[in-house]
Amino acid sequence: MTCHAKFIFSDSFLNYHFNEDHPFNQKRILLTKELLESKELLSSKDLLSPRQATDEELMLFHDHAYVEAVKQASTGLLADEDAVEFGLDTEDTPIFQNMHDASASLVGGTLSAVDAVLTGQASHALNLGGGLHHGFKRKAAGFCIYNDGAVAIRYIREKYNLRVLYVDTDAHHGDGVQWGFYDDPNVCTFSIHETGRYLFPGTGNVNERGIKSGHGYAFNLPIDAFTEDDSFLHVYTSALREITAFFKPDVIVTQNGADAHCYDPLTHLCATMSIYEKIPALAHELAHQYCNGKWIALGGGGYDIWRVVPRAWGQIWNIMKHNQLATGALPEKWKNKWQKYSKTPLPDYWSDSANIVPHIPRKQEISEKNNNTLLQLLKYTKKIEM
Repeated sequence: MTCHAKFIFSDSFLNYHFNEDHPFNQKRILLTKELLESKELLSSKDLLSPRQATDEELMLFHDHAYVEAVKQASTGLLADEDAVEFGLDTEDTPIFQNMHDASASLVGGTLSAVDAVLTGQASHALNLGGGLHHGFKRKAAGFCIYNDGAVAIRYIREKYNLRVLYVDTDAHHGDGVQWGFYDDPNVCTFSIHETGRYLFPGTGNVNERGIKSGHGYAFNLPIDAFTEDDSFLHVYTSALREITAFFKPDVIVTQNGADAHCYDPLTHLCATMSIYEKIPALAHELAHQYCNGKWIALGGGGYDIWRVVPRAWGQIWNIMKHNQLATGALPEKWKNKWQKYSKTPLPDYWSDSANIVPHIPRKQEISEKNNNTLLQLLKYTKKIEM
């Protein structure tokens, strides 16, 4: 069975580029696209060119003063003291030329994905240029200037009046989206991430539950450093099934950071490609079960752009479009083109060998700790249902 899906892409996505040494590299979108094309899993008929988000759309979530500051920064006119106020020109989010247009293009890609799905043009849509979940209303953070996921959720609420389940599997807590809807009972946020003890942004505790009428609609599953596949998949699958059954969303938006892999240089989790095969499959299943298929998927983190991200993100599309994973060897054509740019050997297969994971002597202890955190989360859902 195949589904009607759209792959959002524009060369403008590559313009979101801080500098040559920055770990956030949008070349991974092109690598993913070409990997899929080389396997004839993605064709020109699947592509949808995005529009650029308007200022009015950006201000569905972001403050006017912040949008104006980003515009000024784009042309070198932002004063140093204003840059500090708005989180710009830091080590994480340095200023670069035309950053407003580049950032608005990514947001426009996500809004194009939303409209494609919610107008019936497609059942599912994938914008790998999106997923910038750390952006705040008036401040940049964590490589994120505009928060496309938050803008899109506000857009869905105002234009389509649908209840949104936002699911974030990035290794970093989806803080910007969570705080943006912390008092909204029509937006349910769920983030599984490495505990903030040693990792940015340091938030996302299991007791962060929302406030006012939104209390009970924020869910966090912080997992221990060095968590491996089995524990990750057990707690994630259990939690997401329970949360989706509780909330019964009209549409699902997923953020698909690919930085929980053991190769990722910025995090401390020890997953393999196995979780990136299961994550989209579960989202696809639940979208059809609860939302008549309405599923918008975004990109996110992922800093091993050669060995990890193209395969992980490619499998999202394979599930979306073809309802099955790609298996076997990666195409030689793709490897031959890109190997000369990579400092490490490119993988041979879609899946990983189990022996890539280092030996973790605390594996049982970590699994037990994660399971206890899951039980706390599930206890919250039972209280809500009562």
